[in-house]
Amino acid sequence: MDKERAKELQKIAIELRIRGLKMVQTAQSGHIGGAFSMEELLTVLYFDKMNIKPEDPHWAERDRFVLSKGHCTVALYPTLSRRGFFPDEVLNTFRSINGHLSGHADMTYVPGVDMSTGSLGTGFSTAVGMAAAGKLSKLPYYVYSILGDGEICEGEIWEACINASARHLDNLIAIVDSNKVQLDGTVDQVMPNDNLVAKFQSFGFFTQSIDGHNVQEISDAIDRAKAQHYKPSMIIANTVKGKGVSFMEGKNAWHGKCPNEEQFAAAFDELNKALKEVEA
Repeated sequence: MDKERAKELQKIAIELRIRGLKMVQTAQSGHIGGAFSMEELLTVLYFDKMNIKPEDPHWAERDRFVLSKGHCTVALYPTLSRRGFFPDEVLNTFRSINGHLSGHADMTYVPGVDMSTGSLGTGFSTAVGMAAAGKLSKLPYYVYSILGDGEICEGEIWEACINASARHLDNLIAIVDSNKVQLDGTVDQVMPNDNLVAKFQSFGFFTQSIDGHNVQEISDAIDRAKAQHYKPSMIIANTVKGKGVSFMEGKNAWHGKCPNEEQFAAAFDELNKALKEVEA
């Protein structure tokens, strides 16, 4: 990836944060913190790596994406819209009784959502099943999934890991959004999960640790994962909860809290300044 392409992707990530924040402002509801920590991850996947056709969201050979931390639609829906799955104005119906953009990922009504998620742990299990189905059907797609580092305390995650390793699902590339903060506090306070690289390696995964806000590192890690054979891949993306808004960064209070108008103004100001810096 050259510097101009990296700059373009970084710009998209900030623009998606701004659009997501506008969604929350309109709805007066939404999970900002964990959405903002994963924006670069989604940007690289949807705008640089995934083989998809927005005009044909059910194309059999498309790459699949499962948002296992399914409450972070403040990041997912703007990404899908910008990628061409549905018009931008639909985002104004987020969490509205008059629309279909629910707070958790919904495959029934939202084009581009491959699996409805929200119950933590179940999304990754579904991703493993999708990857196994691809192998059995001899279809050339990859399955990508993003998990939360609080979510991986669910036992179902590790059962799915055993399955993925046993089936040699090298078409599965999962990413832990390791922002180290969850609803009730830091991950260390709630349920420590140290040494994630060693843990996933012990379950048979090709595992990498990267800066989850560096688009070049994300891109390179995905390329290395795709070069593996007979092993599923797990990327530990070290991120910051609420990335891009200084008073939200690293704070569990902003897991699902809606800002007041003064805070919205301050957040938009910071994000727009960051956008101008990238453009310059």
